[in-house]
Amino acid sequence: MAARPVGCGGTNPKKKEGDVASDVYSKLREQLDQYSIGYPETESGVEIKILKKLFTEDEARMFLNLSLMPEAPQAVAKRLKLYPGHIEELLEGMTRKGLLFCLVKRNEKLYSAIPFIVGIYEYQINNIERELAELLEQYMEEGFADRIVELTPPLRPIAVHRSINVAWTVAPYEDIRAMIREQKEVAVAKCICRIERRLLNEGCDKPLEVCLSFGSQARHYVEIGMARPISQEEALKIADLCDEAGLVPQPTNSKKVLAICNCCGDCCGVLRSLKKLPRPAERVLSNYYAEVDPNLCSACETCVERCQMDAIALEETAAVDLDRCIGCGLCVTTCPTGAISLLPKPKEKRREPPEKFVDTMMEIAETRGTSLVPFSFRERSS
Repeated sequence: MAARPVGCGGTNPKKKEGDVASDVYSKLREQLDQYSIGYPETESGVEIKILKKLFTEDEARMFLNLSLMPEAPQAVAKRLKLYPGHIEELLEGMTRKGLLFCLVKRNEKLYSAIPFIVGIYEYQINNIERELAELLEQYMEEGFADRIVELTPPLRPIAVHRSINVAWTVAPYEDIRAMIREQKEVAVAKCICRIERRLLNEGCDKPLEVCLSFGSQARHYVEIGMARPISQEEALKIADLCDEAGLVPQPTNSKKVLAICNCCGDCCGVLRSLKKLPRPAERVLSNYYAEVDPNLCSACETCVERCQMDAIALEETAAVDLDRCIGCGLCVTTCPTGAISLLPKPKEKRREPPEKFVDTMMEIAETRGTSLVPFSFRERSS
């Protein structure tokens, strides 16, 4: 049986070929806009240019026929009434391009759609080049940055380990070392944000191979050649390296973490977007804040340089702007006089992250009034 293009609903035969393609990519944008923090439209249409660079038309049509629930190629082929061999080849190719997630269960590969963030963007480690970096940067400036800070962020800053008072009882979801120690499978990848900024001759020279992933995420990253498997001990050393380099640990916004990014205010899309706000502390799920003891402060400015959110200014002594402080503790770990402490927020201001990352996605969808069910699935059931 010959391979056929994947269908995504009826096609008007009177439409020109270019119009049909544009329609497919417009539908793809609308679908991606349903997931996570979305994929907003811009006046320039740069978001469509990105999709055309990442997806062929056939791949775009296939994405429209997948959900966030992993499926076997045979199940997809049966549902779409298409040849299984062609579907399997297409799904595997899309996975290698970082357009889908693949889960291996009982020796069977299952494939699912993914959001643009966290998902497609992070999976472009091996594919990104200068032209795509320029398009992504334009998109960030024209619309995506505003969307990131409007909603519950997909990542949340936590305190670097050495800034936490050893006398405190710290929840595992607040402790990076506890997060790492409970993982059976760990992988490390390069930071896509830092790669993108370096392609544009911008950003910083902080460590590159610092993004940790766990469990099925780790397996997926390794399988498609985006990461290498590492031990818990190496992951802990990476966490220490990131502290020394002045990077903010940001796990996925859930108690059961899928990954931990280590971020800087020069490159990270989340932190860069937050920095533009007058009160970034209001937009993050962080349960700590920094405080300076003016009697101990030597006004050395080390903390000013370490802060990724421009939350510390030097007056007669260092002073923390609590509207900007995200409680990462980077300022604490290198203060030569011990003048800065990280303190827990009052109980009424403390918040727990959702249990699982899918709960975070559902919470965001509910806030935005969108559905995690693809349009094509809803059309078939109506």
